[in-house]
Amino acid sequence: MPREQRLVGLVEDDPVMGESLIQRLTLDGIGVKWWQDGETAVKEIESSRFDAIVCDIRLPDMNGEQFFTEATRSGNAAPFMFITGQGDIDQAVRLMRAGARDYVTKPFDMDRFLTRLAEIFRPQQSSIVSEALGYSQPAKDLAHLIERLAPLPSTVLLTGETGSGKEVAARFLHATSPRSEQPFIAVNCAAIPSELMESELFGHEKGAFTGAAQRHVGYAERSGAGILFLDEIGDMRLELQAKLLRLLEERKFNRVGGEAALPFSGRLIAATNQNLFELVQKGRFREDLYYRINVVTIDVPSLRARRDDIPWLMNKFLNEFSATASRDIRRFSALAEQSALHYPWPGNVRELRNRVERAVALGLDEWIMPGDLFPATERSASRENLESLEDVRQDAERRHILRVLQTANGEIGTASKILGIGRTTLWEKMRRLGLSTDDPGMTQ
Repeated sequence: MPREQRLVGLVEDDPVMGESLIQRLTLDGIGVKWWQDGETAVKEIESSRFDAIVCDIRLPDMNGEQFFTEATRSGNAAPFMFITGQGDIDQAVRLMRAGARDYVTKPFDMDRFLTRLAEIFRPQQSSIVSEALGYSQPAKDLAHLIERLAPLPSTVLLTGETGSGKEVAARFLHATSPRSEQPFIAVNCAAIPSELMESELFGHEKGAFTGAAQRHVGYAERSGAGILFLDEIGDMRLELQAKLLRLLEERKFNRVGGEAALPFSGRLIAATNQNLFELVQKGRFREDLYYRINVVTIDVPSLRARRDDIPWLMNKFLNEFSATASRDIRRFSALAEQSALHYPWPGNVRELRNRVERAVALGLDEWIMPGDLFPATERSASRENLESLEDVRQDAERRHILRVLQTANGEIGTASKILGIGRTTLWEKMRRLGLSTDDPGMTQ
């Protein structure tokens, strides 16, 4: 599978310099997102995963140091290269001390500039891994972050809406970690009665309480050197939170009714759809446990935030359920796909999976139609969510341009010929639709 195209963020207010850099970088197969002022760049710089940021040290609304401070507040900031004149070298040196990777002085040789830019690019990761959770940029960013965390022993807290795929993310972390051959034990803290939770989590000895006829090995012990995944951890009662804190701090626990402490060698991953900080303030969650499990927080995006994954997920679930279906199912109709793309998905990926399962089970034709996914009563109730004709047109145009970019491997010239428009017109459409050439593979 080909490597993903590099993406550079360019902050340059000089239109001549900006166009010149874009032209040369594009010829070298590098995608470019161009801003002409610092404020706009700061607002948008977290929306894409850049391999490097190239920035003029003098901008119309701020200087290089101000921009660098604002733009690197994100924990995933790309390496920076500054363009400076002779009079701003002192500022460039200060930026290097602050964490910028390099600077070039005007006028500069373009070949030398490209060589130095290549030296600061962040390491490129496999597209096989990046597509494991989806093709959209949010899904790829999530996969990249999990891949970076997988080799570490740190506790991870997954946050996100119900049904967004937090357990899927946890299982992906397990699969890409050195613990992949060890157990993955998933526990839903909201599904187990509170009076049974301690025994289920830590186990119990024979005779520990009425009905304890034999020793029971709990989830913590069963996880061994693997991963213990505690879903909906915000629903765990306070007294049990204290014992979980001991498990994390002392790496040991006791079975209910047991005297000998047992070692815990696994890695804890917790998940919640609640705001744990608010629960701490309300006295419903221990503050010390909150900071202990909140070592690294990963927010799993909702399906609304990664609509480009919807067709991919639909086909994935269709393949899963059609294997056991009693009829021949070809695929989703174009109308069904468009209906899914414009539906708000309040239940996220879980709702999508359930709707596909129902469509496969109850549909009467070999093609899945909109009515199979969304019965008439639900379509009537959701009319207020319908988009305008202009919104639908722009969405269709955006998706078609992305498909053509994928076919053209991100080459603007080739894509413009396929579309039958000029390169400049294509660039303008891409800017208007918020597109770049960094990830043409985000659609199928």
